[in-house]
Amino acid sequence: MATSENEINKITHKNQRMRLLEIVRVIRAHDFIRNFLKQQHPEEIRAAFEELGPTFIKAGQLLSTRPDLVSPAFIAEFSKLQDNVTVDDFSSVKQTFEKQTGKKISDVFQSFTEKPFASASIGQTHRAVLKDGTKVVIKIQHPQVEELVATDLALFSQALRLIKFVPDISVINPAEVFEEVRRSLLNEINTENEIKNGQEFYRLNNHQGIFLVPKVYAAYSTQKVLVCSDMPGTSIKGFADQPLSHDSDTAAAQKKQRTYLARALIENFIKQVFVDHFFHADPHPGNILFWQVPQFTPHIPQQPRKAPTNLPNYRLIYLDFGMMGRLTPSLADGIANVVLALNTKDSRSIGQALLAICNRTGKVDQEEFYDQLSVFLAPYLNSGLGEIDFSTLIFSVIKLCRQNNLQAKPEVTLLIKAFGLLEGLVAQLDPELSMMDVARPFGKKYLRQKFNFKHETEDTLLNIFQAAQAAPRLPLKAEKVFDMLLQGQGRLNIRYKGQDTLLNRLEQIINRLMITIILAAIILSSSLLVQGSADHPAIYNIGVGGYLVSFVIIIFLILDELRRHFKHRK
Repeated sequence: MATSENEINKITHKNQRMRLLEIVRVIRAHDFIRNFLKQQHPEEIRAAFEELGPTFIKAGQLLSTRPDLVSPAFIAEFSKLQDNVTVDDFSSVKQTFEKQTGKKISDVFQSFTEKPFASASIGQTHRAVLKDGTKVVIKIQHPQVEELVATDLALFSQALRLIKFVPDISVINPAEVFEEVRRSLLNEINTENEIKNGQEFYRLNNHQGIFLVPKVYAAYSTQKVLVCSDMPGTSIKGFADQPLSHDSDTAAAQKKQRTYLARALIENFIKQVFVDHFFHADPHPGNILFWQVPQFTPHIPQQPRKAPTNLPNYRLIYLDFGMMGRLTPSLADGIANVVLALNTKDSRSIGQALLAICNRTGKVDQEEFYDQLSVFLAPYLNSGLGEIDFSTLIFSVIKLCRQNNLQAKPEVTLLIKAFGLLEGLVAQLDPELSMMDVARPFGKKYLRQKFNFKHETEDTLLNIFQAAQAAPRLPLKAEKVFDMLLQGQGRLNIRYKGQDTLLNRLEQIINRLMITIILAAIILSSSLLVQGSADHPAIYNIGVGGYLVSFVIIIFLILDELRRHFKHRK
């Protein structure tokens, strides 16, 4: 069964104490808390993660794909994290498989490679052949990983309670970072999520154009075991990094192929988001294979649909379905409006579309947000993909939204991250390809699909009917307005930018002035009472009491002013 919150809370105190001592030692050695909260010295954080083992390494790898949570410098450093894990021997792998599935390896597989071809912090991967001859890969989770992750998450949660007592020096939101890491790690160690995601993604995208998806064999997969078809090809990064030929004709053919692949990636991703509402949230080059189809193709599992014809002799293959995104139709429409607004290059339209897909965490000055967004977007709207640093762009957009009390919905954040990763790959393939060139045809098609002629006609006729009914009353309403103005009953309401802030500040100044006048009166009165009450102790005490009250109020005002000063600096 999957790890739950109750299971996490049942971790023994002994394990937590031992692990806590180790974590504290490493944190102190690398000044972890200060460096992470202030987003400085990323190399120290990477060294700490590698020293602390699988959970922290996986957390760093997850954060390396989240430009909305950490700065670009940290993303670059976290991408260097290596899984320094010991490979499990075959007896341990065999025990895990048979315990999880209730089947013997010899009963399921014709052959099973005992040595893994890949090993990561969560598990390792072996190649095998099913009884029917189908080549598959098997991901087996390391023993004790679940317990270690649960222990570290419990300690994370406790540490988070202490961070709130630290002065607010953070560039990031530690609570948000922890929640994303916690959710991602729990999903990662529960392979059942990847099984369901892989089956759905296979159904929606396998043989969609040049795309292939490995088939998941759910009958042999469990919470700690994943069996799927072994796909041909190598990482698309190797293909994208290949230099162009010196021969002009060959180079032109290579450029044409790369442009085709780049457009196919973006068009397929748009289809995932706006048609399927289910998208691959981690499309980095390691999760996309490029396969040059030979004349005699290897055995590929039976496909749910007939493969399209007239395709080039190469394919793109998606891998790893542990991190997926899902959108509601209304949220997908809101994101589509952002795409359409970007096509207009009007910052106000873009801002209005962004407001619709964000949660408001406080009071929002829309005009101020539009102005800031206009200044920020100006350099990007006419840039090609190869000229844009998407990690910096996304981190800055999220930061701008937060400054204006706006928080992107989690699904949108995941989508932005995925699209940023994909566009980084597209920029490698074809730096001259413009995002707008690909989005514009989609926008036109989207408008045609969403436009319902019958409904629009009915709405237009209803508006015309209502306007016709109101037209005869317009002269009467105009006469009433003129009468009110002639009688001095008219009132004109004007609001200006920053009005509420200015009025609040003015109210504070007036209140301070009134307090100062009252304090002066109390001090003057107390002085008169003390000076003229040598033979009257009661009156003398009243005067001294006035001094004490004035002193306490003055101290309170000084402390309040210091609080405002430091809050403004932060």
